[in-house]
Amino acid sequence: MLQLRNIVLKRGGKLLFEDTSATVHAGHAVGVVGRNGAGKTTLFELILRRLTPEEGDIIYPRAWRVATLDQHIAPSSRQALDFVIDGDRQLRRVEAKIEKAAHEGDHEGLANLLSSFEDMGGYDAPARAGAILHGLGFRGDDVHKSHREFSGGWRIRLNLARTLMAPSDLLLLDEPTNHLDLDAALWLETWLGRYPGTLLTISHDRDFLDAVCEEIVHVADGQATLYSGNYSTYERRRAEALTRRAALYERQQKEITRIHQFANRFRAKATKARQVQSRLKALDRMARVAPVLAESPYRFAFPNPDKLPNPIISVDDASIGYDGTPILDDLTLRVYARDRIGILGVNGAGKTTLLKVLAGEMGVLGGDFERAGSAGYFAQHQMETLDAGKSALANLLAAPGDAMSNQAARDYLGGWGFGSDLAMRPAATLSGGERARLVLALIARSKPAVLLLDEPTNHLDLDMREALAVALQEYDGALLLVSHDCHLLRECVDDLWLVANGTVTRFENDIDAYAEMRKRPEPKRQEDRKRALRRKRAERREASRPLRQRRDALERDMERCGEELDELNTVLGASATYELASPERISEMLARRGRVRKELAEAETAWLEVQERIEEAEAE
Repeated sequence: MLQLRNIVLKRGGKLLFEDTSATVHAGHAVGVVGRNGAGKTTLFELILRRLTPEEGDIIYPRAWRVATLDQHIAPSSRQALDFVIDGDRQLRRVEAKIEKAAHEGDHEGLANLLSSFEDMGGYDAPARAGAILHGLGFRGDDVHKSHREFSGGWRIRLNLARTLMAPSDLLLLDEPTNHLDLDAALWLETWLGRYPGTLLTISHDRDFLDAVCEEIVHVADGQATLYSGNYSTYERRRAEALTRRAALYERQQKEITRIHQFANRFRAKATKARQVQSRLKALDRMARVAPVLAESPYRFAFPNPDKLPNPIISVDDASIGYDGTPILDDLTLRVYARDRIGILGVNGAGKTTLLKVLAGEMGVLGGDFERAGSAGYFAQHQMETLDAGKSALANLLAAPGDAMSNQAARDYLGGWGFGSDLAMRPAATLSGGERARLVLALIARSKPAVLLLDEPTNHLDLDMREALAVALQEYDGALLLVSHDCHLLRECVDDLWLVANGTVTRFENDIDAYAEMRKRPEPKRQEDRKRALRRKRAERREASRPLRQRRDALERDMERCGEELDELNTVLGASATYELASPERISEMLARRGRVRKELAEAETAWLEVQERIEEAEAE
């Protein structure tokens, strides 16, 4: 088990932990939650022994192998596949010893090392690494690109893949779903559900915590309090505890009344669509946990637009893409005032490209696009547009819009979590979450007719995510939202668009049905697609004939390698071989077994890549 015993830690004069104790049992999956700055990442640093507490002890078995997600790894020239396999350091050490033994002619040592390599799963390491990369959204030739060729967000995905590749008894993941799309986040949930070791994960994604964790550690006020159950259970119990605190009673009642009033207004207009019903359930949950929401430090809103044209966005027979090559085609879309639309689709389907076009950041390749009102567009790259040398207050005062007094600007930023000190700090010194809040604050001030939000919750803590959900619910303009946060989608959108197969269609079910569909085993999803697209797939199948021929050839190679390995293992496993055969012959057979194993691993990796290309070609 992992134990924290009477931990005391100060950093920069601030007391982060005071006589803190907690126990995590082996094999348990634990979510670590708390506001930004409460000490969650510091707790991980203590467990990793990168920090030493002033008092107390961190205790876990010496034999435990610990793997952790490093958010910042220097750009590397290593190919993505090799970079991920490097996460298994013991395997790489054995590989180096094999190379040395072969070079020195140490046949007995080489035989033992090759046996150990096989026991460690060395020959199927490329296939395992490829499966992880595929699950996290990498495709085709991505595995052969160098680490440094990827953007920052994709490098973090590679870092995560490397961490998952490492054999471990204790796995520490700090915000693992940041920079993942919904499909990759759902894959990660499934992977972690099978992880046999002890897991601690810091996350602000409540659906992820609900799916993965069986206990929650809440870090606040110098303590780490352990709650049994997933995040929803923790939230209810904490709400019950807060309700008993009389000092919050009046504020809680106001929050409950406000949420009930909004839910009733929405319910009066609602249809019986499943997505609408999901949103109503979410609103009811907010009323139940209003004491937790009432404790939030955030108080902000998206001011309603001065004008709401209808429709706000019109797209007719349009195609969009890059360098004259369409990614999405035959688009005819309408966005009206008060529309609440969630945009779904696998990585690379074109969700971000669609939002860029609707925001006016790029044009259409063909057809017509018109936007009648202003757009507030949030994407991760926009955090880099802040004036790094200016404070949050100065950035706000310099932004387009009606003039604000210094005090009004301070009050406005205060609702977004920028106290007097934080509001005066240069933007360059702000954390990712603080910069995201500042960009959202600037967008809100512009009173857009439509909000186009691409993964707005990356780096935001749970309190801020809940406050954002409330603000979006009360906003009268249109909303188009791309997010891997199912909870935010469930609370804020009424309709779903699916970006797939080169176009955009309405998804007639709710977000939970989509998540369940994406979690199904791949063969079942393929079968579903076959039934829906049978005629089109038949045409694609003929076009994929060369790929299938290549796959068949690889399968024959794999079968041949397997048979030869069986023969070599039989011969090398017989004691008579070492009595009758010359050392040169034994060395030759050992070397041949190593080459055949390598050939088999390469054929398996190539088979996976070809099979993926076949699936993509036949699913388009």
